[in-house]
Amino acid sequence: MAISKAMIVFPLLCFLFSTISTLSHPNTLVCNETEKRALLSFKHALFDPAHRLSSWSTHDDCCGWNGVYCHNITGRVIKLDLMNPDSYNFSLGGDVSRAYSYNFSLGGHIVSRAHGYNFSLGGKVSPALLQLEFLNYLDLSWNDFGGTPIPSFLGSMRSLTYLDLHCASFGGLIPPQLGNLSNLQYLSLGSGYSFYEPQLYVDLQREVHWLESTSMLSSLSKLYLVACELDNMSPSLGTSHIPLNELHLSYNQLTGQIPEYIGNLSSLTSLSLNANRLNGTLPSSLWLLSNLELLFIGNNSLADTISEVHVNKLSKLKHFGMSSASLIFKVKSNWVPPFQLEELWMSTSQIGPNFPTWLQTQTSLQYLDISKSGIVDIAPKWFWKWASHIDPLIKLSDNQISGNLSGVLLNNTYIDLSSNCFMGELPRLSPQVSRLNMANNSFSGPISPFLCQKLNGKSNLEILDMSTNNLSGELSHCWTYWQSLTRLNLGNNNLSGKIPDSMGSLFELEALHLHNNSLSGDIPPSLRNCTSLRLLDLGGNKLSGNLPSWMGERTTLTALRLRSNKLIGNIPPQICQLSSLIILDVANNSLSGTIPKCFNNFSLMATIGTEDDAFSFLKVFSFIEYDYENLMLVIKGKESEYGSILKFVRSIDLSSNDLWGSIPTEISSLSGLESLNLSCNNLMGSIPEKMGSMKALESLDLSRNHLSGEIPQSMKNLSFLTLWSPLTKNCTEDEDFQGIDVIDENEEGSEIPWFYIGMGLGFIVGFWGVCGALLFKKAWRHAYFQFLYRVKDWVYVAIAIRLNRLQNNLREPEFMGKVSHTSPFPKPINVGFYFLENK
Repeated sequence: MAISKAMIVFPLLCFLFSTISTLSHPNTLVCNETEKRALLSFKHALFDPAHRLSSWSTHDDCCGWNGVYCHNITGRVIKLDLMNPDSYNFSLGGDVSRAYSYNFSLGGHIVSRAHGYNFSLGGKVSPALLQLEFLNYLDLSWNDFGGTPIPSFLGSMRSLTYLDLHCASFGGLIPPQLGNLSNLQYLSLGSGYSFYEPQLYVDLQREVHWLESTSMLSSLSKLYLVACELDNMSPSLGTSHIPLNELHLSYNQLTGQIPEYIGNLSSLTSLSLNANRLNGTLPSSLWLLSNLELLFIGNNSLADTISEVHVNKLSKLKHFGMSSASLIFKVKSNWVPPFQLEELWMSTSQIGPNFPTWLQTQTSLQYLDISKSGIVDIAPKWFWKWASHIDPLIKLSDNQISGNLSGVLLNNTYIDLSSNCFMGELPRLSPQVSRLNMANNSFSGPISPFLCQKLNGKSNLEILDMSTNNLSGELSHCWTYWQSLTRLNLGNNNLSGKIPDSMGSLFELEALHLHNNSLSGDIPPSLRNCTSLRLLDLGGNKLSGNLPSWMGERTTLTALRLRSNKLIGNIPPQICQLSSLIILDVANNSLSGTIPKCFNNFSLMATIGTEDDAFSFLKVFSFIEYDYENLMLVIKGKESEYGSILKFVRSIDLSSNDLWGSIPTEISSLSGLESLNLSCNNLMGSIPEKMGSMKALESLDLSRNHLSGEIPQSMKNLSFLTLWSPLTKNCTEDEDFQGIDVIDENEEGSEIPWFYIGMGLGFIVGFWGVCGALLFKKAWRHAYFQFLYRVKDWVYVAIAIRLNRLQNNLREPEFMGKVSHTSPFPKPINVGFYFLENK
């Protein structure tokens, strides 16, 4: 009996041990050989520059391959997850972790996919996938399939419950065969490209009713159709039997009002209609969706006033976005919301002028953006302590919020307080702050206490912008505390003293702005240690000494602005080693010597249409949008700020110095140069004949030099050129020379003073010659006034006679003929001077 029990128990124990072992070590399964061959065929059709599929080998079991998941018991392939692993993952709330979770509705921007692009798979999606008959999960998102259509054979993979193809550069129409996927529960299609880059998108304009003709709606619970060119919301979405939990239709072309039937989708937990063309008021049924956890309706043309009455039923709301200038959020000051938000995006919405006191009830906030929201108020005392728990983002920019931040501790990863009315000394920072923007406020006092503050740990600050304030004092020697900085802007303040040598310890620094202060002394040689430097703006100071030759070692330098200082000496030839330079501005100094002939080494100025990758440093992704480096440049006689278009500018400004010699012919090879200013120097000789080959040139200022000769014939083809010419006497008189209007400034300048002197003397002589005679000769005076009286009488009689004749004529019958409105006179001709006209 004992033996028979043992015979029964032993096989059961073996089976149990085998099952537990299989479940514990799924990779020990041996995959189906047919499916293995299918996966290898699928791999061979792909382009894999990063070798992400290197583990897919004939010698290894496919259940252990990267991205392949097999059933724990049967060993059949059930999941294929090939999402680009290096894509940005903005999983808001953690529920949807597919790098795209809430359609990047943050602040109304779509995230660029440039990050991780080299890890993208490409090529062709092979129909060999059809042999994976048990596959229920397929994710190819954030790859690059080069605009090829979505494969129609995917509609035959009836086992699919999860299909994610978004941001994979598929193009064309959605194949109607996808409607055959009756078991599909999750569908995500569309684009996630930045608006500043070329988009490959899914076009639904001719197939807007495809959802109505499909059978998959009966099981679909999550639908993501983002940037798919949809222009209307299918009425079939409003039928009560659809079990939709998440509906994301952001970045389409949806027009009209949000349909009232949206309230029929009572199971919705997530609704995003961000960045469309929706208008009108919000439907009352929207506020009945009591299960909503996410609601994004911003960046449309919706116009409505939302009060506490509307949102009182949304007790589960965690993610709320209504960034739109025509949406007003008006609640009572003592209102206590029924929800606890994790995100609040209300940029450009009107929630002011009072500071929203209801925020202090929200203890779970992680993202707060109330920029440009019309707040004109003092930040309440409770705010900064409450805000210290918000992480990672707090954005209050472009309001009129005031308050003294002296002693306040900022504890958020991303902080933007720019363009407000904050005052007092600078606040303190915690080590976790990564990006801090306090530009355009009224902060005052010395900057040293801020720079030399003792942090409770190593600083992680990467971006610091405190420009356009009233900061004073000298720059401290505490820069070794801030070695993580990549961008620093202290321009437009009252800083004085020398640039400290310790700034050379900022090894990661890419952009340095110290313009428009009162800094003095030499440019420190320690800055040569900033090997990552790409942009240097020290203009508008009192810097002296020579232009450092070591700057030529910083071959990655793209923009160099040193204008309006007291620099002396020659322009060192080493500067020509800056092959990446697109902006060179050393105007208004005391530089002397000749212009180096090696300027033709500025290779980026010699090309047109440079790849954007060369200027990627000019923009930085600030979590919800791009921030751009900017420079103040004088082009065409006007000083302007260049930001997002800075990468397109090619400019050299050497004006207002003491340069002499001739204009080097080599400068003519800079065919991509758009602005060249050599005015107010002592240049001699003629304009180089080959300057007409500079096809991109739009502004050329050679005035106030000692140039001679004729304008080169080759320049007549530069039709967009604005020319400031100093030529004396010998000017080209070719009638065909159009588009360049020349004014001889040197010749005109010598004649104008004598003209005014002569005019003044003539007036004095004429005035006193007449008035003096009348004053001293009584007989002449009487005769003169008698003459005036007679003239007055003659004019009066003449007017009276003509008025009488006119009255008589009006009494006669009107002439009944047809009056021509065609004037017998030629059209008037406007005659004027075109001075430096950009045609």
